[in-house]
Amino acid sequence: INARRALAGDPPLAIEAIDLTDRKAFELLKGCQTTAVFQLESRGMKDLIRRLQPDCFEDVIALVALFRPGPLESGMVDDFIARKHGRAAIEYPHPDLEPILKPTYGVIVYQEQVMQIAQVLAQYTLGGADLLRRAMGKKKPEEMAKQREIFLEGATGRGVDAGVAGYIFDLMEKFAGYGFNKSHSAAYALVSIQTAWLKAHYPAAFMAAVLSADMDNTDKVVVLIDECRAMGLKVEPPRVNDSDYRFTIRDDATVVYGLGAIKGVGQGAIESVLEARAEGGPFRDLHDFVRRVDRGRLNRRVLEAMIRAGALDGLGPNRASLMAALPDALRLAEAAAEQEAAGQGDLFGMFAEDTAAEEPPVPVVELPEWDDFDRLSQEKEVLGLYLTGHPIQGVMDEIRQFSDMRFGELTGQLEDMAPKANGRPQERNVVVAGLMIGVRPRITQQGEKEAFLLLDDGTGRIEARLFPEDYKRHAEQLGKDQVLVLEGGASFDNFSGGVRLRVKSLMTMDQAREAYARELRLVLGEGFGPEGVGRLVDVLAPFRPGRCPVLVDLRNGHARGRMVLGDGWRIGPSGELLRRLRLLPGVERVDLKHARAAAALARTED
Repeated sequence: INARRALAGDPPLAIEAIDLTDRKAFELLKGCQTTAVFQLESRGMKDLIRRLQPDCFEDVIALVALFRPGPLESGMVDDFIARKHGRAAIEYPHPDLEPILKPTYGVIVYQEQVMQIAQVLAQYTLGGADLLRRAMGKKKPEEMAKQREIFLEGATGRGVDAGVAGYIFDLMEKFAGYGFNKSHSAAYALVSIQTAWLKAHYPAAFMAAVLSADMDNTDKVVVLIDECRAMGLKVEPPRVNDSDYRFTIRDDATVVYGLGAIKGVGQGAIESVLEARAEGGPFRDLHDFVRRVDRGRLNRRVLEAMIRAGALDGLGPNRASLMAALPDALRLAEAAAEQEAAGQGDLFGMFAEDTAAEEPPVPVVELPEWDDFDRLSQEKEVLGLYLTGHPIQGVMDEIRQFSDMRFGELTGQLEDMAPKANGRPQERNVVVAGLMIGVRPRITQQGEKEAFLLLDDGTGRIEARLFPEDYKRHAEQLGKDQVLVLEGGASFDNFSGGVRLRVKSLMTMDQAREAYARELRLVLGEGFGPEGVGRLVDVLAPFRPGRCPVLVDLRNGHARGRMVLGDGWRIGPSGELLRRLRLLPGVERVDLKHARAAAALARTED
């Protein structure tokens, strides 16, 4: 942040001088956009923030103090929230206590409040009040009896009614067990506000910093990259000509992936890349890159990981071509190094630098790129996430035919629906599809196992609940990172701010193809010669017999027509069949046409 401020002619940022009432920071907090915000990023804390809606620094101090088992389980938090939002009256047990309890809406939240009450109401000294605080924490009966006597004597000596004094002591004793040290809570809350302020005002720089701090933790990186996307930030893939070891920013809306977050690539290897780039400028191609870096630190395994991550994109036609060319590039680099070491490059190596600079690039043979699924799968293997695409895009043309809508659209529609008369959200029956990115099993009160599935379709996420009976039936289908098709009752959950689905039917993508497929249509173009017929037969044969008819459209300079293959050539459609067909020379299009979901779902349930 300060480096960019210096370029703009601005003074360094003084984080200790920020406005603790900043509107943007509190809008971020109240919107529960607190991932990576100190102390406020857990799911439970976000739920508490959603209910509390803090709008001042004192609320944030209380928020940190209240998020503990005691206050949450005792009803103290519910009382605090109800008072803040006017659903319960703010009452003080004695008028003299209003200045002490006003910041917490009449609720005793902090240990310091217990001490202040004792001082103000019962004439305790500061030391005596601290002894009272400690006694209440230990809950020893004999000590508490002694303190009660001291408190009542001091309070009645000031004219406080004995009954009121006893009630206040009981109240203090009750809440002292849950009370948190306010000085600690205030210190935490200050850092919480500071990090929220940074996230609100410098989103890209803030996220680059927290990503760099956690880049050795792939699971955390995945969460933080998701947060970048939710914030509307662009995340550029790692590139050896642009990236540094840590995450950086290109501008106020763009985070550049750090090379250090690639699995299997150590810091020494990346330092070699950065040193070579600083010394000789950007890398021209794969051979130039392999020749210039320290191959003692970048072995073949490391280089393969960098190709899978996309870090060498731009140094060759595509990742498949780079991977295929890597062995030759390594051999050429070793040969060049041996030649230079032997003094064969030129007399006494005097012109080695000029020779290297003039050396023409070695072309990388262009091969067909990996299909999207393979490319993204390999990307996820080394980055921990899908960075340059979403696996569901490869099947979206099919999904659109039998699903009702994407998650983003569904969320918007459900959020706009008026609740029922009893206040509960309305439910809508839908068929949707998404990539399963997480599963959270849970044991019910009856001791049965159910599960909550987290699904993503590139436009949003929903949580789908599988009840025990359905969980037993579908447990084997719940493989992470596969596309699932779900039918069920969807509703908007105001508590979580998202969509929840009660699952009635669940299928994998191949099961959905089997259920919904109406016809498979192939378009054969100029490149489909006589030998193509044999190849086509070989590809179709393992997927017979089935119930899906195959239509062939022939389009070339000599003929144009359509034919339907006989019933004996009906196939069972699957992702593997579609992949093989698309690899055949001359096959221009492979379209699997589907029926609408409702009838097919009824058929599969029967």
